[in-house]
Amino acid sequence: MGFFKDRLLFTHDTWGLTIVRVMLGLVILPHGAQKLFGWFGGQGAAGFMQGFEQMSGLPGWLGWLVIIIEFIGALCLILGFWVRFWGLCIIGLFAGIILAIQLPYGFFMNWGGNQAGEGYEYHLLVIGMAWALVVGGAGKLSVDQSMANQERRF
Repeated sequence: MGFFKDRLLFTHDTWGLTIVRVMLGLVILPHGAQKLFGWFGGQGAAGFMQGFEQMSGLPGWLGWLVIIIEFIGALCLILGFWVRFWGLCIIGLFAGIILAIQLPYGFFMNWGGNQAGEGYEYHLLVIGMAWALVVGGAGKLSVDQSMANQERRF
């Protein structure tokens, strides 16, 4: 069990990973807050779940998984808690969004408003940032780093 925990918590002691982690969390958190609380012009959990099930045809528990990843996962990224785990969750979520929704609309986002949906360029950036965190860890000023250092002291 110690090996798994060491691999999960180990992080390179760099500010670069910290910046990626915090920025990714700050960008994803408002999306989760829209879905969970209705903040920032969102519909809240009930509205999101209704739209999610109607548009995707997927079961409601997957909608709750989206909310958890986007809200709890983003908070954990900002704090640097279990960053590798949440990074993998974000990769899975955004790969699913690309495959299920964005792929038919191509690469580019709909800056001109001339297509029916959005492309997947933003989603690829999110996946790239999350992958960097899965590989490198949480960076400086993270709960993961503190927990890993505490384990080494005993």
